[in-house]
Amino acid sequence: MGVVSTYYPNVSPMTAGMRCACPRCGRGKLFKGFLTINERCSVCGLNLARQDSGDGPAVFLIFILGFLVVPVALWVSMTVDWPLWLHAIVWSIVILGLALGMLRPAKAYVVALQYRHRRDELEDTDA
Repeated sequence: MGVVSTYYPNVSPMTAGMRCACPRCGRGKLFKGFLTINERCSVCGLNLARQDSGDGPAVFLIFILGFLVVPVALWVSMTVDWPLWLHAIVWSIVILGLALGMLRPAKAYVVALQYRHRRDELEDTDA
């Protein structure tokens, strides 16, 4: 018996993250719900159940959004005379919208990075 090797293209973690695709083949869907990862890739069969991003994507987004939104909010508060309650409503909606919009790609990116750097631990050895 010979060794069966299957070729998978080199998928960029950024591309897989932005497309929310499988980190091995780049074609299968990574998520079955909003943030629930599929058990297996429907295209290449990669066991995605072993992938765990933990709280990393949320922490990254807290830092990134804080770095981007706080200066803009301060600039707006110094140039526009809004009441404080309006600032609270506007910036809460902006941050919540950006966080929810960026959470899936951020989680997919972290999963793709984990796959790229720990492939031997995450690949099926019995397949």
